[in-house]
Parts: sequence; structure tokens; C-alpha cells
Amino acid sequence: MSRADHIAASRLGRLFRGQTAIDFYGRRRIGLIIAIVVFVVTFGSMFTRGLNLGLDFEGGQAWDVPAGETFDVDEAENILEANDVSITGSKIQTRSTDADSFVTIQIKEVPSETADRLTSEFAAAAGVGVNEVSFSFTSASWGNDITEKAVRALVIFLIVVAIFISLRFEWRMAVAALAAMVHDVVFAVGVYEVLQFEVTPATVIAFLTILGYSLYDTIVVFDRIKENEGKYASVRMPYEDIVNISMNQVMMRSINTSLSSILPVISLLLIGSGLLGAVTLREFGLALLVGMIAGVYSSIFVASPLLAVLKSKSGRTSRRERLIGDDLRAAVIGAGVSGRVLTEEPADRSSFDEHDDVARTEAVHVPAERILSHPPRPRKKKRR
Repeated sequence: MSRADHIAASRLGRLFRGQTAIDFYGRRRIGLIIAIVVFVVTFGSMFTRGLNLGLDFEGGQAWDVPAGETFDVDEAENILEANDVSITGSKIQTRSTDADSFVTIQIKEVPSETADRLTSEFAAAAGVGVNEVSFSFTSASWGNDITEKAVRALVIFLIVVAIFISLRFEWRMAVAALAAMVHDVVFAVGVYEVLQFEVTPATVIAFLTILGYSLYDTIVVFDRIKENEGKYASVRMPYEDIVNISMNQVMMRSINTSLSSILPVISLLLIGSGLLGAVTLREFGLALLVGMIAGVYSSIFVASPLLAVLKSKSGRTSRRERLIGDDLRAAVIGAGVSGRVLTEEPADRSSFDEHDDVARTEAVHVPAERILSHPPRPRKKKRR
């Protein structure tokens, strides 16, 4: 019994067994349109709402006040409001160590006289001396330095990745991979702009980290595409088919890899941030989660379809129509390649359009054995 006879009846079963036949290239316009919408929304929000930059970027003051029965988060907010200091955008939380517990207060920059008065009132409310209240000041220039270094690191990373992929694969794959990574960063930034999540140094680190996840998913797909490109070289298969076959073959692997990466991040958010109250983990984990989800989408609906578009316009020709349905599934599971083969290769590539009636009338069905195999060469007789 052939491998094609063991096709699962349900979609979930076919996905689990690697027997899907999804026409990713045929849906390329939907994926690319969504990516364009993400870019438009992100850049539109940048001029209307902008990013909610944290105190590390805008500058401000911070206090660590010993917590006790007389001093907590509510008391800290009351003192700030009594001194006409807005608590909007401020960060007030309880931080505990093995020995002590503190209330951490971070506000936007205020005059030094106001800061000194707040320090005295915090100490009085907590019942401790002024010298027991830790005070720190962050300048806005420090945040600018972080931003410049992050942008510099991002540019260097993209250049190195482009060189590596061009040498390992080809320049069109490098272009597609860079487009996917830029999409992931723009998507994450757009989410933070629309929902007004606070951007902190931990968020910037997470933005740079998600590039690695995005690149990994894309390279896995490209490696399979390169392998199948050599496998079907003698068949002159359309590059769109190679992309579809490769995507279906690695889709379950990509889903498993993404889930194994996303689940720990969700645990980080629920346990580290929700139960333990670690705000830094929330800032890092949230950006990481958004970026990972964007990376899964871009590797499937941005990088690979864009690569197929670039390759299809590079002059590559084929004598076969694009595989869909059961023909595509047979190629995915390795049961062979069958389909419609043009009797004559047209001079105009537009005849390969799936809506071209002329190309359809010149097509015949050829079984897989005749497409993938060749008659053996006759042996030369040895001279005696």
C-alpha cells in the first residue's frame, strides 16, 4: 500500500502527520496585504499616538522606601498627589527581598526642591530616617544613548544576516529574510503604540531578541526549499510548487518549535509577573511574546511567498502547471509528483497563468514515475 493511501481524514490529523496541501503561494496576496496594513498602522500611530516611553528614556526620579504597616502603595500615591505630582505614567510597586520589603516609586522628572520634599515625606510616612530612603535620578540623555546603541546593533545585525544568507543560500533569500525580520519588529512596535504599553530597556532587549526567533523559523523553511530545489531540478518544477511543498513539510515542525518557545514566555508572564509581581519580567516577556507570534506569521506568510515572487520573476521557466490539491499532497508526503505537463513550452511566461485556457488545452496528465524517473542508459560494449 502506498503512502498516499494513509491520508488522515481530518484536517488536524493531516496537519499532525505532515500531510497538508495548503497553497501558501496562492494565498500570498492575503499575507502580504496584512503585512502592508501592519506597516501603515504602525507608522500612522507613530505620528498620532507615539510610543509610551518609560522613565529610563524620558528621565525621572526613583525612590526605594522601606515598606511597613504605615507605608504602602496607596500611601505613596497620596503623597504624590498632595505634592501636585501626577501619578499617570508613574510606576509604584512593592518589591520584596529575603530580608526586607520596599515600595519602589518612579515618576517623571520634577524640580529638585520637589524631589527633596518627597524624600522627606516618604521617610516620615514610613517611620524611617531620610538616609534610609534610596533615591536615584535618571537623565533623559541616558535613554537616548540606549536607543542609539540599539539602532546601531540592529543595523549591524541585519547586515551580517544579509551577508550570511547570501553566501549560504542566495541574495533573494536574504531579501526575503530581512523583510520578515523588519516586519516582526514593526509589528511589535505597532502593538506597543496602539495599546500604549510602556517601552523600557527590557522591551528594547526583547525587540532585538525576537529577531533571532524570526530568523530561525525563516532559515528552517529556506533550508528545506533549497533541498527541494535540488531534488526537483530535473523536473523543472515551478518555484511556487517548491515553496508550497517545503512549507507544508516543515509546517508542523515550525508549529512545535514556536509552541515550545511561546509556552515558557507565557509562564514567565503568568507566574513571574502575575504571581510574583516582577514588572521587569512583564516588560520583557510581553515584547517577546508579541515578537514570537509575529515571527511565526512572517516566516509563513511573508518570507516564503516573497521569495517565490522574487524567484518567479528571475526568468525561471517550467513545463508544469502549479500543483494543488491531491497532487500537491502527494509531493508533500513523498509519494511522487504528478500533474499537468505542457506539451510545448510557451515563449511567453504569461501562459503559465492558472486562468489561461490555452495553456490548459495543451496540458496532459503524466504519472509520477514518468516525471521523476529516466530510462537507464545503455551499457557500452567492452572491446575484446
